[in-house]
Amino acid sequence: MSTFTRRAMLLKASASATLATLLPAGASDLAGAETKTSKVFHVFAFRWKEGTTDAQIARATHDIRAFQGVIPGLLQTHVGPNLSTKGNGYTYGGIMEFADKAALDAYPSHPAHQALLQWLVPLIHAVELDLNA
Repeated sequence: MSTFTRRAMLLKASASATLATLLPAGASDLAGAETKTSKVFHVFAFRWKEGTTDAQIARATHDIRAFQGVIPGLLQTHVGPNLSTKGNGYTYGGIMEFADKAALDAYPSHPAHQALLQWLVPLIHAVELDLNA
């Protein structure tokens, strides 16, 4: 029985050591992982108001995608129709990845974003979430 116990302990130690080499440094500290990354995600969803045209929806898609390379700190932009059947009427949405919270905080007042809001806000009911990566 003692042989089995030693063998089991050795196997367990070997597996733990192997797993540790596969994980990035600091990955075992899950509690602190949220504060170690600086990237943030801006998530949004729209319910279009009655009378919104396909051309207006296409313009929204174009204008939001055009933020890429214009908004400082915006790393990625994904936008389009909601494919989920559980969207509670939110039929369109997107995800934007920012380099850090400061870039996200500067985004709402950027002139390109302000120009979009001027014509888009009357057409939508929106929900937004901002999350750490």
